[in-house]
Amino acid sequence: MKKWTVHADKLYKDDLNFEYAQTAVPFAKGELKNEELGDLVITDGERTYPLQLVPTAFWRDGSIRILAVRFLGFFPGNRKKDFTLKIRENEADGADFPVLRASRTEDGYLVETGALSVRLKNHADFVFEEITAGGRRYAKEQLDGPVLGLNQKTFRPYIGEWRIVEEGPVIVILEGAGEYQKVFGDDAARLTVRLTFTAGKPWIDAAVRLFNDSMGDMVPDSWRFSVKASGEAEICALSDSGSAEVIRTTGTSELSEIENKIRAEKGFFRTMTGISNYLTRFAISSKGENLSLRVTAEDLISEANEHFAEVLYGTFMADFCDENGGVCAAVYQAQQNFPKAIAADRNGLSVFLIPEGKEKVLFSSGMAREQRFQLHFHDAAEPVEELDSRSLIYQMPVQPWVDPVLFEKAGFMPGIVTDVEKADPETELLFIDLADHHGRAYGMMNWGDFPDDNYTAQGRGGGKLVWTNNEYDFPHAMFSLYARTGARRFLDYARISALHWMDVDICHYSTNPLNIGGQWEHTNGHTGGSEEGNGNKGTMVCSHEWVEGLIDLWHFTADRRAMDAAEGIGENVLRLLDTPMYQKPGEATARETGWALRTLTALYTETGEERWLSKCRAIISQFRQWNDRYGIWISPYTDNTVIRVGFMISVAAGSLMRFYRVMPDPELKELILTAVDDLIENFMNPYGMFYYKELPSLMRNGNNTLLLESMYIGYELTGDPKYLKCGIKTFRLQFKRVPSLNNRKRIAEDAVLVGNAPTKSFAQSFLPMVQYYNALLKEGIEF
Repeated sequence: MKKWTVHADKLYKDDLNFEYAQTAVPFAKGELKNEELGDLVITDGERTYPLQLVPTAFWRDGSIRILAVRFLGFFPGNRKKDFTLKIRENEADGADFPVLRASRTEDGYLVETGALSVRLKNHADFVFEEITAGGRRYAKEQLDGPVLGLNQKTFRPYIGEWRIVEEGPVIVILEGAGEYQKVFGDDAARLTVRLTFTAGKPWIDAAVRLFNDSMGDMVPDSWRFSVKASGEAEICALSDSGSAEVIRTTGTSELSEIENKIRAEKGFFRTMTGISNYLTRFAISSKGENLSLRVTAEDLISEANEHFAEVLYGTFMADFCDENGGVCAAVYQAQQNFPKAIAADRNGLSVFLIPEGKEKVLFSSGMAREQRFQLHFHDAAEPVEELDSRSLIYQMPVQPWVDPVLFEKAGFMPGIVTDVEKADPETELLFIDLADHHGRAYGMMNWGDFPDDNYTAQGRGGGKLVWTNNEYDFPHAMFSLYARTGARRFLDYARISALHWMDVDICHYSTNPLNIGGQWEHTNGHTGGSEEGNGNKGTMVCSHEWVEGLIDLWHFTADRRAMDAAEGIGENVLRLLDTPMYQKPGEATARETGWALRTLTALYTETGEERWLSKCRAIISQFRQWNDRYGIWISPYTDNTVIRVGFMISVAAGSLMRFYRVMPDPELKELILTAVDDLIENFMNPYGMFYYKELPSLMRNGNNTLLLESMYIGYELTGDPKYLKCGIKTFRLQFKRVPSLNNRKRIAEDAVLVGNAPTKSFAQSFLPMVQYYNALLKEGIEF
């Protein structure tokens, strides 16, 4: 019988009925055929649940390799639970559940969840034409924005065409592509609006993405979405006022008593805000008073928070409600993406994705950024405690996981899963600490990235912070750690970084074709900053363009935009490889062409498209010519020296090995082994440590973990444990290099920095270390 276990950890104290959850399930070749998808069910042994499936990767024989599994399940309070994904036998469908529909209308779409209905219109200067929930209708005049303020002018969104991104019995995702017209003279600022609807639920997840399609900077004055209580009402504005009659309480213990008093008053109209980093701090008015919240850098500096903020910082919400019902808005990761604000009064509520104020958000040329908020439509009897709980679940949703052995069986991220019986506790703890102790940067354009102190001190940013721009593919390393452990925080670390990468670190607009779709090298301001009329001043080089983490994001979330971004980077690499710099063997370093080979191999593995292979073969040919010229991969350093640079040679060996695993070739195997053997013979001191670089002035002890990948590759190709023994000193050294968990906060430029360990350290070290470690365990070598 074909079946696979899906685990759900203990999370919330109360039962969650038909709660949305999503995970990714990998399969071995031939294990699950595409035609079997319609026979899959998910069950807890008592009933089946609504299920939606999205294959995100296939084997060459057409069978499914990775499957995104979305479902609505029952999650018991304070208990973990297992579900089973299986081929249907005699299971009957579960109890009736509202049918989720997205129907095309004459000029747009009608979405019906069973708890609300939404009309969306093509070619309109608004997002929502109409929302009906709980018998209350909100017309387009009441649903305002998102409105962009720029240069003291106000711009309304124009949505062109809506399209269905994904449709099924669990969720429907629609996306509208639009623009803010004439923002840059006759030119527009692009935006997309992505709306996610869940079967049976009265809420909408709205994600709005703003692009700077100009050759200069864009600094919005504000970016706001409002829901008005009536068509005649004014827009709810921010206010710092609040009378003595406003009720303030922390936690939910007194909410029932407060609500009962408010509901007993004549002319019931409640406004409420809530913010938390532990228990929620509520402000509640029974008079419809304006209640506003802001998040600024100073707020974050002065507030203690012990959460890993990629998973949860706290809630940030506002609500207005009268006798006919109301709306509660929650901003996703508002504190992490400061500045943010939210307000509610008798007129309705407003979400300020960028509030007016002294803290500005800079979009350099070609940048984009997506921000999310939830609109929860409810009746008048809905308790504030439930609104609070739903807003917190929005911040930290249920996240099921599958056994790591499934990833091993599927050949997904090979060599990363450890035999539990052989695992070394100290090494496992090392990996966890390395992952948890990375630095974090709050700020709308910074969240998901972190600057490098060394690069900054070296002056590479011209006196400004140098952002690593996910150097060495931090998301891929974190997705790999999640796959081998099932610990959800590692998934969140990876996801948040990949989303930043997809928005900020990729060039979405340029008049230079060598920039379009590419990933910026580490630099100040993430992109090098804009020069008015000339676009960004950053650099695109093959050695700093990765794709595996974006492909992982597609696998783990079924967000196709991640795969599109990966292919865009690949196309940028292809264009760069046609430039003169990359035409002569040895002149482009192993680091440059090695990373390019890794990127293109990953795209070929994922897509099977021949267009990625031709440049791979050309790069391999260059490596062979280079080897023939010098007898090994050495590069010019001073005008009269050519030297070995171990970590660059290891980049090349690792990239060639990735290609070899896809396209085995005896000559390529010999080329790789020659390089690895040369490192052992000529790049190691008498005490078992590799050098930093092969020049008397640079032959200090090295500690780069990429050398461990080379040793693992030697072992993988030959089965000879001698290669593993050569890396033991380097491996042991890593136990002395774990950064402490540092929650010290400081304001730097437009960021609040937490900790000091750059993300590139874990990104570079984890995969080489875990593959090497597993090989040591397999051979029983003590370390």
